[in-house]
Amino acid sequence: MTPLPLPLIAYRLATRALEPLAPRLLDARARRGKEDPVRVDERMGFTRTERPEGDLVWLHGVSVGESLSLLPVVERLAKARPDLTVLVTSSTVTSAQILTERLPAGVIHQYAPVDAPGVVERFLDHWRPSLAVFVESELWPNLLLEARRRGVKLALVSARITEKTVEGWARFPASARALTGAFDLVLPQDAVSAQRLEGMGARIDGLVNLKLSGEALPQDPAAFSRLSAAIGDRPVIVAASTHEGEEIAIVRALDHLSERVCLILTPRHPERGAHIAQALQRDGYAFAMRSRGETIGPDTDIYLADTLNEMGLFLRLADVVVMGGSFAPAIGLPPVGGHNPLEPARLGKPTITGPDASNWAPVTAALVEAGGLALVQAPSDLPGVIEPLLEDLNAAKAMGERGRRAAVEAGGGLERLWALLSRIMPQRQDRR
Repeated sequence: MTPLPLPLIAYRLATRALEPLAPRLLDARARRGKEDPVRVDERMGFTRTERPEGDLVWLHGVSVGESLSLLPVVERLAKARPDLTVLVTSSTVTSAQILTERLPAGVIHQYAPVDAPGVVERFLDHWRPSLAVFVESELWPNLLLEARRRGVKLALVSARITEKTVEGWARFPASARALTGAFDLVLPQDAVSAQRLEGMGARIDGLVNLKLSGEALPQDPAAFSRLSAAIGDRPVIVAASTHEGEEIAIVRALDHLSERVCLILTPRHPERGAHIAQALQRDGYAFAMRSRGETIGPDTDIYLADTLNEMGLFLRLADVVVMGGSFAPAIGLPPVGGHNPLEPARLGKPTITGPDASNWAPVTAALVEAGGLALVQAPSDLPGVIEPLLEDLNAAKAMGERGRRAAVEAGGGLERLWALLSRIMPQRQDRR
């Protein structure tokens, strides 16, 4: 085996020396709500879950977006390769809550181990994966190199590398080559990331963006019926995945609509619900809060949907969707980069986004070009786009259908990924 570069040796020694402090740091994070206090030991490589016999494939996505992008791969594995055990790890409490509800039966979820040598060895000793698939930009030196040493096949898929990350690794080019060279399969999500990874020493096997793949988000039909009946004949506008400052800006802009609507606010971080409620109450809006079990009445103008994993329900109620995370610079706040406009597009919903969609630039451009997504420069521009859609239902339906067709065209990456992953998966074995 090629000797490790000195920076990676130093990293390994430093993390081994600091490893005894990790439980204390994790407990402190748990007290602040940043870790799950019941399952915090999983971060140290301990688990109460037994490993089934046979080959195991491990998939990791650090947070909500990455974890959700893995779901189509997990579902394909569960259906096409029932002989394999599937383990999914993530690092945040919110992602764990969502995955617990969304993972297929039989798929195991664990919190990802911290990147300390003893923890990594304990995790790998227990789970013994044959293949590990990392989404986006997970380059953990101890975990990757120890898994490689044990003969685990490694894949980095839907990889997104920022210029800042490249600049950081540029100081240690041999270490960057050692890490990127550990992967058997590297599939960046765009040409820019491909170029950056090549510069770090990776061999690129193609492009795949998992966030463009997947089915329409699920919903609870009974909840849909209840909410639809409560709203009645009013048009519904859903402001999806909003961030701080956007809610009130959108609410005030929609005050200028000539028709009374029901606005559903779905904050990206539901824990902000109480803060949003204070602002709505201060400004005199009549609203109901889902997390409190409040229902929509005849006088309710705004439904604050501050709950997890129900976006599919609210999008299906929408006549028009406004993408949050896209207006921050327009209202004087730091950019967010936007959120996935394919989620409403897959449901055929006419959708509007603000100018800040940098995280979704290619798909935003494709949807705008197809005529399924409208781009406005500020919240104040929303009424001028929404009003015609509410007045002409055929035009709204046609716009939604154009978006749906464009979403179907964008989602072909899963098939390419499956074909490439199949080459490094364990051979099929019948379970006894």
